[in-house]
Amino acid sequence: MSTFGGLNTAYLGLTAARQGINVAGQNIANATTEGYTRQRLEQSAIGAPAPTGLATGLLQPGQGVSVDAIARLGNSFLDAGVRSSAAQAGYASVRSGELQRVEDSLQEPGEHGITAALQGFWAAWQGVSNHPGEAAPTAVLLQAASSLAGTVSAGYRSLDAQWTRVRAEADGNVKTVNDAAAQVAGYNARIRQVLAGGGSANELVDARNKAIETIASLAGGTVRDNADGTADVLVGGNALVSGTSTRLLALSGQASMAGPGAAVQLEWADRPGHPVGPDGGKLAGAITLLAPAAGGSGGPIAEAAASYDAFATKLMTDVNAVHRAGQSTTGAGQLDFFAAAATGSPALTLRVVPVDASGIATGTAGAGALDGGTADALAQLGAGADSPDKAWTAVVTGIGALSRSAQQHEQLATAARVSAAGQRDSGAAVSLDEENISLLSNQHAYQAAARVMTAVDEALDVLINHTGLVGR
Repeated sequence: MSTFGGLNTAYLGLTAARQGINVAGQNIANATTEGYTRQRLEQSAIGAPAPTGLATGLLQPGQGVSVDAIARLGNSFLDAGVRSSAAQAGYASVRSGELQRVEDSLQEPGEHGITAALQGFWAAWQGVSNHPGEAAPTAVLLQAASSLAGTVSAGYRSLDAQWTRVRAEADGNVKTVNDAAAQVAGYNARIRQVLAGGGSANELVDARNKAIETIASLAGGTVRDNADGTADVLVGGNALVSGTSTRLLALSGQASMAGPGAAVQLEWADRPGHPVGPDGGKLAGAITLLAPAAGGSGGPIAEAAASYDAFATKLMTDVNAVHRAGQSTTGAGQLDFFAAAATGSPALTLRVVPVDASGIATGTAGAGALDGGTADALAQLGAGADSPDKAWTAVVTGIGALSRSAQQHEQLATAARVSAAGQRDSGAAVSLDEENISLLSNQHAYQAAARVMTAVDEALDVLINHTGLVGR
């Protein structure tokens, strides 16, 4: 081995140590950067050359160190686990949040809920039965009835507004997915170019993974890595991102809860009518929430609105059935107390028909103007086994149970997501203690390599400048 070879070995050691210091510095600088994956220098020893000529038979040391790559210490399996758990957590969080809003809109128990309005309504009938035709009890009854009808209508309108908001947010999430897909395709192009040129694309891979996680939390999806460094993203088994190209998603279907059109669904923008089955995520949760009512198995918002309609219909039917059998203080009979539009939502259009005592049937037919039998029967209507009160209690109980189940699902999904992220971060996140050790190790290696270079330089100086001067 040439004496000058020692200089090259020392130089390679200096270069490797300096690269190690640079990598440790990069890790430390990005210790708090979201999505950053720590990096490590990959090195290998350079072996001794094959002996030739006079060097045949002589043992020779290696020729230094080779810096092979700057490795990104990520784990594709742990990354996939994070994406999967993010999709499930996104799905569960949307359903839980919206079902809690449905439950809150009931305002049960509370003084502004339908239960309280029903109690006031039945109590007002009792007051009218004790004082048929009198102005004060009649005014109280009409006010209580209007309050009840208004509470029912307000509850339905709240659900309609919630449905519209969820639909608008889903549209926004579709746009976010399309934008993230375009970002992934752009990163794919840059990563492929950098890797083809022999460079390091670690930071680009981190940025791409962050965009892919955004897609996963919104629409689920799986990732397929390619040999050229690019990654394909599949949603519903079809490619949303393929290399450097993308396909757009679109949300179709009815624009309002009671509006015309098919059920809301996610589809490919270039193939209208062909649905995309998202693999979890907020979009999948939103689509289940926006589904139309289907006799108890449809979307929770529409089902809750249908429950309001069913309650309004039952209240109107039951009250009118008793009310028609009686007569007012003026002798008028066959009177309706509640009415609703022939088409559309009964809950939204529920209204009180009478405007004064002449339209209110208080007594039994033929019993006289001072009879309060019908009003008393109506006051007891809420205590029956098949009363509107029992029907409304069943609605509240059903929504509460569904909301509680969704909350539990969200808690489990969130815990799974936190666990998956923790497992990934345990290997990919930056440890400042570890980086300080790496920094010190490379610093000492640099100093040692510099000392080797100095020693070789001094040896060469003796060889070149002092050989042949012995005895002079």
